[in-house]
Amino acid sequence: MPKEKKLQIIPLGGLGEIGKNMTVVRYGEEILLIDAGLMFPDEEMLGIDLVIPDFTFLVENREHVKAIVLTHGHEDHIGALPYVLKEINVPVYGTRLTLGILEGRLKENGVSNDMLRPVKQGDSIKAGSFNVNFIRVNHSIPDAVGLAITTPMGTIVHTGDFKLDYTPIDGKMTDFRRFSDLGNKGVLVMMADSTNAERLGHTPSESTVGASFEKAFHNANSRIIVATFSSNVHRIQQIINTAVTYKRKVAVLGRSMVNVVNISRELGYITAPEGTIIDIDEINNYPANQVVVITTGSQGEPMSALTRMSQSDHRKVGIVPGDTIIISATPIPGNEKLVSRTIDNLLKLGAHVVYGRENGIHVSGHASQEELKLMHNLVRPKFFIPVHGEYRHLVKHAKLAQELGMKKENIFISENGQILEFTKNKGVVAGKVTSGRILVDGLGVGDVGNIVLRDRRQLSQDGIIIIVVTMDKEQGVVVAGPDIVSRGFVYVRESEELMDDVRTRVEEALARCEDEGITEWSGLKSAMRDALGRYIFERTRRRPMILPIIMEI
Repeated sequence: MPKEKKLQIIPLGGLGEIGKNMTVVRYGEEILLIDAGLMFPDEEMLGIDLVIPDFTFLVENREHVKAIVLTHGHEDHIGALPYVLKEINVPVYGTRLTLGILEGRLKENGVSNDMLRPVKQGDSIKAGSFNVNFIRVNHSIPDAVGLAITTPMGTIVHTGDFKLDYTPIDGKMTDFRRFSDLGNKGVLVMMADSTNAERLGHTPSESTVGASFEKAFHNANSRIIVATFSSNVHRIQQIINTAVTYKRKVAVLGRSMVNVVNISRELGYITAPEGTIIDIDEINNYPANQVVVITTGSQGEPMSALTRMSQSDHRKVGIVPGDTIIISATPIPGNEKLVSRTIDNLLKLGAHVVYGRENGIHVSGHASQEELKLMHNLVRPKFFIPVHGEYRHLVKHAKLAQELGMKKENIFISENGQILEFTKNKGVVAGKVTSGRILVDGLGVGDVGNIVLRDRRQLSQDGIIIIVVTMDKEQGVVVAGPDIVSRGFVYVRESEELMDDVRTRVEEALARCEDEGITEWSGLKSAMRDALGRYIFERTRRRPMILPIIMEI
């Protein structure tokens, strides 16, 4: 008898953390990949540019990957694709805006876009044993979709990132009927967005932000600068609409903002009357009360346009007293200090700053508890996997499912890399594959690991002491030095006594090595590190990195 094929779901990212969403669906040998996102580094990842999932499993099984399907165009869902597509050459299916944004990312990374396949909300595609239907959902970016993946074992529903917006900006509501039809036919597994699982009630409609913009614009007597996420196309459209109402010109600032706005205008997702949008270099040609600048920097990112403006360090736009700054976003967990610092700096420059959820200038793009309950009641899956959120969000979403009558044993709070295996009647954890984080630093992908980060952390905290010793190659004796160089440890001119003691300790260590006949470089370096490390810690309670350098003549 032929071996029975198994249906497996393997999250490679997106569980227990915000970002780098990536999920493998496997039937037999065939693989379908859902999303391939990145996350931005936390403050512990010194010098790291971005973080992507470890996709070793995909590379090892590249000949079995049939397609990649995308739910929407946010970086945490498409940002890793330039790296994945360098290794795996398969069709990538997504809606027009999603692929438009992705195309720009691929071009920046020198990756071909030949395998991009546009689909519309409501379309279906066939990839090996998988039939994938793209279902319209509302999110904070247009063209977002959920997925219904039909396999020989049963149907999998992946909600993507979603909310249930009854008055969406583009008039296109989440396709409740399609989710309900799937529930009526029977769904084996549902994976659902858990980001707002702790939030009670409903997430407000994106259209409510428009009224808040109206109020802020009405009260502004000078220039207006609005910071928001570059991918929040509906938000950008509302800013433009309000600017038109108040007869203001609109300029766009920040590389990612300019890219997304240009793509969205080309594809018809952003519209504006002729002459409304001007180049940033033209803003000084108009009175301040006729200008709106839409910019990046709502999260206080150090190199973003708004942050540099707040530090009087932007070469094109400087904050002047009377400017109204609207921060149309809430801080992502971990960014609160950066955002607070930016707001403080803007206030010091004399700007009026509008921020915070209480002012109504931001709403989430994710479903709150009542919307999650409705999705569960529409789909009625046999098995449930909460995805997209920190661990506490996954746990809360699992409890919500139990409150709705789902059996605890049918709910899987999974981990990245865990293999979840399903038959028509049973779901089990069936092992683990390689998973984790790949750190991207400049052009280096994965060449920075925990040891390098540990060294960077030590350097940032306690600095470095470099010991330079010159030795006679034949005699094996010190002929010059030791010379002591301190960087980030102490200011040498004000710590001459300490530096003299450090030099003495090194000389004593080298003398002991000479007495004991130790001439190997490794032994000499180890002796210098040991002697100096103990002494410096006793004197300063610091542990600088100690780097001995031996030169032979």
